[in-house]
Amino acid sequence: MLWLGIGLAVGALVVRAVTKKARAFTPQGLAASARDSATGVLSSVRDFIDDVREGMVEREADIHAAFEAGESLDEDLYPEGQHRR
Repeated sequence: MLWLGIGLAVGALVVRAVTKKARAFTPQGLAASARDSATGVLSSVRDFIDDVREGMVEREADIHAAFEAGESLDEDLYPEGQHRR
Protein backbone atom coordinates (compact mmCIF):
# COMPACT_ATOMS: atom_id res chain seq x y z
CA MET A 1 0.00 0.00 0.00
CA LEU A 2 2.89 2.31 0.72
CA TRP A 3 4.22 2.03 -2.82
CA LEU A 4 0.77 2.54 -4.26
CA GLY A 5 0.43 5.79 -2.27
CA ILE A 6 3.87 6.99 -3.37
CA GLY A 7 3.04 6.13 -6.99
CA LEU A 8 -0.22 8.05 -6.84
CA ALA A 9 1.49 11.07 -5.30
CA VAL A 10 4.27 11.10 -7.90
CA GLY A 11 1.73 10.58 -10.68
CA ALA A 12 -0.33 13.53 -9.46
CA LEU A 13 2.74 15.76 -9.33
CA VAL A 14 3.77 14.77 -12.84
CA VAL A 15 0.27 15.42 -14.20
CA ARG A 16 0.20 18.86 -12.55
CA ALA A 17 3.64 19.75 -13.95
CA VAL A 18 2.73 18.61 -17.47
CA THR A 19 -0.58 20.47 -17.33
CA LYS A 20 1.18 23.65 -16.21
CA LYS A 21 3.70 23.39 -19.06
CA ALA A 22 0.92 22.67 -21.58
CA ARG A 23 -0.97 25.79 -20.49
CA ALA A 24 2.10 27.86 -21.30
CA PHE A 25 1.66 26.93 -24.98
CA THR A 26 -2.01 27.85 -25.23
CA PRO A 27 -2.92 31.24 -26.75
CA GLN A 28 -3.69 32.61 -23.29
CA GLY A 29 -0.40 31.29 -21.94
CA LEU A 30 1.57 32.80 -24.81
CA ALA A 31 -0.22 36.13 -24.37
CA ALA A 32 0.57 36.12 -20.65
CA SER A 33 4.22 35.35 -21.40
CA ALA A 34 4.41 38.18 -23.92
CA ARG A 35 2.73 40.56 -21.47
CA ASP A 36 5.20 39.62 -18.73
CA SER A 37 8.15 40.11 -21.10
CA ALA A 38 6.86 43.50 -22.23
CA THR A 39 6.34 44.54 -18.63
CA GLY A 40 9.93 43.57 -17.80
CA VAL A 41 11.31 45.50 -20.77
CA LEU A 42 9.21 48.55 -19.89
CA SER A 43 10.49 48.41 -16.31
CA SER A 44 14.09 48.19 -17.53
CA VAL A 45 13.62 51.17 -19.84
CA ARG A 46 12.10 53.22 -17.03
CA ASP A 47 15.02 52.34 -14.75
CA PHE A 48 17.47 53.37 -17.47
CA ILE A 49 15.70 56.69 -18.00
CA ASP A 50 15.75 57.36 -14.25
CA ASP A 51 19.50 56.64 -14.14
CA VAL A 52 20.15 58.99 -17.07
CA ARG A 53 18.12 61.74 -15.42
CA GLU A 54 20.08 61.34 -12.18
CA GLY A 55 23.33 61.57 -14.13
CA MET A 56 22.10 64.70 -15.90
CA VAL A 57 21.24 66.35 -12.58
CA GLU A 58 24.68 65.51 -11.18
CA ARG A 59 26.46 66.80 -14.29
CA GLU A 60 24.39 69.99 -14.28
CA ALA A 61 25.35 70.58 -10.65
CA ASP A 62 29.03 70.09 -11.59
CA ILE A 63 28.70 72.56 -14.44
CA HIS A 64 27.03 75.19 -12.24
CA ALA A 65 29.68 74.75 -9.53
CA ALA A 66 32.51 75.09 -12.06
CA PHE A 67 30.89 78.15 -13.64
CA GLU A 68 30.48 79.85 -10.26
CA ALA A 69 34.10 79.07 -9.35
CA GLY A 70 35.35 80.27 -12.74
CA GLU A 71 36.88 76.90 -13.61
CA SER A 72 37.16 75.41 -17.08
CA LEU A 73 35.50 72.10 -17.80
CA ASP A 74 37.31 71.60 -21.11
CA GLU A 75 40.61 70.49 -19.58
CA ASP A 76 39.44 66.92 -19.19
CA LEU A 77 38.05 66.85 -22.74
CA TYR A 78 40.96 68.27 -24.75
CA PRO A 79 44.72 67.81 -24.40
CA GLU A 80 46.83 70.82 -23.54
CA GLY A 81 46.66 73.62 -26.08
CA GLN A 82 44.00 72.02 -28.29
CA HIS A 83 40.88 73.82 -27.07
CA ARG A 84 38.20 74.23 -29.70
CA ARG A 85 36.48 77.55 -30.06
